[in-house]
Amino acid sequence: MKNVLRTALITTLIASAATIAGAQVTVKRMQTDASPIASGVWAGDTLYLSGQLASPVTPADTAKGTAAVYGDTQAQALSALNKIQALLKAQGLDMKDVVKMTVFLAGDPGKGGKLDFAGLQASYTQFFGTKDQPNKPARSAVQVAALAAPWALIEIEVVAVKSK
Repeated sequence: MKNVLRTALITTLIASAATIAGAQVTVKRMQTDASPIASGVWAGDTLYLSGQLASPVTPADTAKGTAAVYGDTQAQALSALNKIQALLKAQGLDMKDVVKMTVFLAGDPGKGGKLDFAGLQASYTQFFGTKDQPNKPARSAVQVAALAAPWALIEIEVVAVKSK
């Protein structure tokens, strides 16, 4: 009897593994010809958003010769999170659907060139762990020497899952 049960269990496990291995996942890329990367990629019910940088608080004025102003870490985090929220909404998702977040922080010149984790948190807590939106993602936050844009203090990427 033990051998029969063991054989049945092994057969079930092999069949399950074959089903999982043969499962197809639909992949859909959110991309344009103008950008070298996709802004996001759907893999089944999971959306991977590329890292988002802040938009300017004050745009550049070429007539006056002034550069754009992007603000401190808190302002840039708020801007990047608003961009993420808009991208999610365009895909039928919201911040409640974010399951993983990775935050890259460069040193903030206004904070002596050090990582401004408190600035990140001040913006982050407006979107996650609130009364209206209590869900919190798993998150990593790391300091980097620099980001691709010389003015950037923060870049945030997320993974969101469409609930069934």
